[in-house]
Amino acid sequence: MLRPAYPIETARLILRPFARGDLDDLYSFHSRPDVARYLYWDARTRDAVRGALDRKVDERAIVDEGGRITLAVARRDDPRVIGEVMMRWLSREHRQGELGYVFHPEFGGHGYATEAAREMLRLGFDGLSLHRMVGRCDARNVASARVMERLGMRLEAHLVQNEWFKGEWGDELVYAMLASEWKDTLS
Repeated sequence: MLRPAYPIETARLILRPFARGDLDDLYSFHSRPDVARYLYWDARTRDAVRGALDRKVDERAIVDEGGRITLAVARRDDPRVIGEVMMRWLSREHRQGELGYVFHPEFGGHGYATEAAREMLRLGFDGLSLHRMVGRCDARNVASARVMERLGMRLEAHLVQNEWFKGEWGDELVYAMLASEWKDTLS
């Protein structure tokens, strides 16, 4: 079980549970086709974002296998939500989890996704005692792949045309990190 103390603060960011008042901020990037391009959902209407936000508000603790935490990311100097990070507990037996993130493109190129995702790795390895964490992205999503590489995750697989995705066959990259590798990044 994992119930972090909130907010989680990094050098430049605040990670916290989503609140219903985050609708406008979340809509500002979930409604963009360029954001949804490599995700399993299409650009969302305001009502669809409201539905997604309703789910995210409750994703603040992981009680058991299959659970997830999804956190709003804001800069310390600005309360607007600029992105989100997610961690899902995939397997109790194999002590595995998955990392994910979505950020507003206007805030790209500053290392915010890497900084926030690093906290999710910390929660997985130190808070949930996971053995292994994975991250996946569409092979064309170069920015997402770079985030995982900057985190020190290794490319384990390039799955060729493994999914019918938005009307075409898509390739998927799978990155991973072990708890022992996580500890090495801290030294």
